[in-house]
Amino acid sequence: MSRITAILTGTVLVPLAALLLLAAEAHRFLTVPVAPPQATIVAIPSGTGFNQAARMLEREGIVTSARKLRILALWQGNATRVKAGRYLFEGEAAPQQVLDRLVAGDILQERLTIPEGWTAAEIARRIGADDPQREAAVLNLVKEAAFIRKLGMNVPSLEGYLFPSTYTFPEDFPLERLLENMVREFHSRLTEEMKKAAADLGLSLHQWVTLASIIQKESGRVEEMPLISAVFHNRLKKGMPLQADPTVIYAIADFDGNLTRRHLNTPTPYNTYQNPGLPPGPIANPGSDALNAAVRPAAVDYLFFVSRNDGTHVFSTTLREHNQAVIQFQRRGRR
Repeated sequence: MSRITAILTGTVLVPLAALLLLAAEAHRFLTVPVAPPQATIVAIPSGTGFNQAARMLEREGIVTSARKLRILALWQGNATRVKAGRYLFEGEAAPQQVLDRLVAGDILQERLTIPEGWTAAEIARRIGADDPQREAAVLNLVKEAAFIRKLGMNVPSLEGYLFPSTYTFPEDFPLERLLENMVREFHSRLTEEMKKAAADLGLSLHQWVTLASIIQKESGRVEEMPLISAVFHNRLKKGMPLQADPTVIYAIADFDGNLTRRHLNTPTPYNTYQNPGLPPGPIANPGSDALNAAVRPAAVDYLFFVSRNDGTHVFSTTLREHNQAVIQFQRRGRR
């Protein structure tokens, strides 16, 4: 081999070898998973540059090289697309997977489950999670006229319109947006068939939700809801008071679980023993089954029902039948 050939060969092979070594190192960096010593939460504040975020990840043992992660992000055009938030890293993850999560904004989510029939106060307590100020802020929003109007609602309160479901949202999610999501979910559950049924019954949306909330509080049994709905519709048609215990309870501050005659005789706008018709508004936040039952009552003549103390009820058409059921199951009757 001539000297010139050797020089040319070296000129080609040395850079090629270096390039191959660089490629191998890059491949190893991209594909070899890194496992932090333990489950680690990395909080990337809003406004954090990629270099700083990469150094945070390197410091916590999520990646082995902040510089290489930056090169990867620049090469892919992702250096300015990282989302702020709190990220949980546990188990092995290759740098490409880490970068993908940062770009996708795969941040920690809070999970909030609201059971059917909860009141706005109970919802606020759960959202507050032992934070009295946060709880109070929710209650204020529920009754804030400007906020309610912003949601396109013409009601005095969002009680009844905070749909019971499970919600996931990022940490530090604004309370306004959370309640907005709950109201949006409520509207999404009202089918056109249900709206038509409500209109056929002459019920406004507010009356519909109010009745549904009472049905929800009276029974958690889906199969009974159309029967309970029928009782209330029949009583309304006859001008009879609803005599629904949950409406009385709703107006009692710090109710201890014992409904007394004194409570039933205490005048409040929600006392359906003393006031005819529906109460002024919902007493809870009903689910889909109660909303459906409110506009699709069973075709029965029942006017009364009493609890069997096992979650089910005895339904009666006449007061005599009802009193007999009361003697059997309650030994005292109010409805």
